[in-house]
Amino acid sequence: MVEGSSRPSFRFLLPSTLLLALLSMGLPARAEAGPTPLEDNRRITQGYIQIAYELGGLLDPHLQPGGSSNVRPNWFVFAPHASQTGGQGMLGAALARRMIDAARGQPSLSVAHALDRLGVSGDVRLTLQNLSLELVVRGLPIDAATSLASLTRAMNMEALADPRTFTATASRFASLYWSAPAMHPLDKTESVVLTLERTLHEGNLAIFTDIGGSALLYLDWRRGAVGAVTPERVLTEFSLPDAVPAESQQAYDYALAHVQDSPRPYQFATLFPGMHWKSLLVAAFALYEEARRAPTPAERDALIALGNNYVAWREQHDMAQPVFTPAVPHPDEVSRSKLLEALTPMLKTDFGTLEWTYTDYAYSQPDRDGSLLTSPPTEYSWAVFWDRWTGILYAFDQAYGAPSALWTMPEPLVDPTAEPANGT
Repeated sequence: MVEGSSRPSFRFLLPSTLLLALLSMGLPARAEAGPTPLEDNRRITQGYIQIAYELGGLLDPHLQPGGSSNVRPNWFVFAPHASQTGGQGMLGAALARRMIDAARGQPSLSVAHALDRLGVSGDVRLTLQNLSLELVVRGLPIDAATSLASLTRAMNMEALADPRTFTATASRFASLYWSAPAMHPLDKTESVVLTLERTLHEGNLAIFTDIGGSALLYLDWRRGAVGAVTPERVLTEFSLPDAVPAESQQAYDYALAHVQDSPRPYQFATLFPGMHWKSLLVAAFALYEEARRAPTPAERDALIALGNNYVAWREQHDMAQPVFTPAVPHPDEVSRSKLLEALTPMLKTDFGTLEWTYTDYAYSQPDRDGSLLTSPPTEYSWAVFWDRWTGILYAFDQAYGAPSALWTMPEPLVDPTAEPANGT
């Protein structure tokens, strides 16, 4: 990819009303001719980039389309990178499904043959080969083992250099395979792959629909406002479905009183019991407006960070958690929570030029079980809200030390398995 090619100008991006219309089209279960998960992901990542630049331009008047800023990034600057990470997982699932389809016609002769069919090369190949062979030892057929191992190809493969993490990961993948609701090995494998694809796709759609859609509504409202936009006007004039103005005011007032607290407020279920979390989004937009008029960069950045926590809580507590741990499991899936647990040690996100890994977070914390037999990253699960939430806050703090890094935006992914439009 040519450096800088992922920084689109506003004139190439969709207007908010069209983005929302396209978004609503992606909400029902996908029809046969509808968009693939990766096509949805590409549209969502592009939408986040648009929001990031427009909202970022409010916080930093010097920010140009496609440019960079040293002002503390708002939540929507993180969002394209997180969406891209989900897209990479969906891409891995799409390629694994392609391999499964090929194996139904002609099984692979060896793990090396299977990796060749997947097009795996370079440094990652040896790790995937070792993980595949370990799964074969645990009773999985070659194509099943290699397909499941390949789901980690875009992740932090260095985490598997710790033999404790490697062993735990192989054991968890094998358990998922044997628990799959099917009889044929390739059907069992496909169940695991589909579980990952659906989990990532549903989470991607849910978060962008709710939070991305709220931001688009806010920016549309802001463009139409007559006169100066102030936090007070946001709290009294801007509304979101289910948000309660008195609750938004409460959250905003609390933020102003505690913006310099250390640690930054983050236990919002305790702080605001019974509050509807759409109210937090309105308060976050008011905090971003307050940040615009802050007298010092330090005060501005503190307000942005607390606004980010409000948005991220809504994202993870109310939108992601029901997707990761559904009340009613899908009968053709494996456990979503156990799959996310298996992947947790290898999680990583490239926030532009800054890399965050879950292993860095896990090793920064006290050892949970105090045992040398288990590696710290295997003691956490991305499906557990507090494991995920505190890991995200750690990522925020890392990024706040290098704000311009996040403005190297990702190049939205293309689905290599999608049918060309009009047969071309």
